[in-house]
Amino acid sequence: MKHMTKLLAMLFLGGVATLTACKKEVKTSADEISQETLAKIAAVGFSTTDVQKVDEGYLVEGDIILTEADLIKRPSSPTLRIAEEEQYCTNNLVTGLPHAITVSSTGNISSALSVAIDDAIKRYNDQNLKVTFSRVTSGGDINVSIINTGQYIASSGFPDSQGNPYRTIKYAKKYSNYSNGFMTTVIAHEMGHCIGFRHTDYMNRSYSCGIGGNEGDGGVGANLIPGTASGPDAASWMLACLSSSTNRPFNSNDILALNYLY
Repeated sequence: MKHMTKLLAMLFLGGVATLTACKKEVKTSADEISQETLAKIAAVGFSTTDVQKVDEGYLVEGDIILTEADLIKRPSSPTLRIAEEEQYCTNNLVTGLPHAITVSSTGNISSALSVAIDDAIKRYNDQNLKVTFSRVTSGGDINVSIINTGQYIASSGFPDSQGNPYRTIKYAKKYSNYSNGFMTTVIAHEMGHCIGFRHTDYMNRSYSCGIGGNEGDGGVGANLIPGTASGPDAASWMLACLSSSTNRPFNSNDILALNYLY
């Protein structure tokens, strides 16, 4: 299952004013998606409202891609919580700690985005975790690639069952010359997914997006990280949506969660 960061849908920007402005989505009529498929989506814990057909499978909950393989999974998260805005992680995490992860980039990466990738790496390394990141010219464990899309800002996924980080972050070209704080936050957010973090507001994405509900377990897990805040956390780097002016360095709860896992 892959996650995608989207612009908040509130005209938070004036043109993209806050990640909203632009919630540009390619709508698919309901009759193009079979009732059988909608039933499978519901069975793995996701909303069937406004499901869209995309190349990889189906776009649900505004920023999550489910493949056909995801639709046959069954949730198995023994510590699933559904009520509060706390920090959550997937069942699979990066293993073999300490674990050095390399990051590369491909495509027409702007100089500004390249700096943001380096700054996102620095945000993690400044925490002295047991996962470290370093930039390489090619063949990284995680590769940031530029794509042309209007559906989302960036997308990534979760670690595999062997304890490796998700290998690809796709970043929409149209957002590659935004502010450093915005781009650094987006890259750090997607790196968070790559090492096993769910959205802080996964159980109620309307908290940061204005619309949407519970993203569901989806078979990957949504496990509470002990000690994190029991109430809404407006500054977390793993909130599902952001505005064009957003900059979210790790806050105290983010740091607690990072140190708990790594």
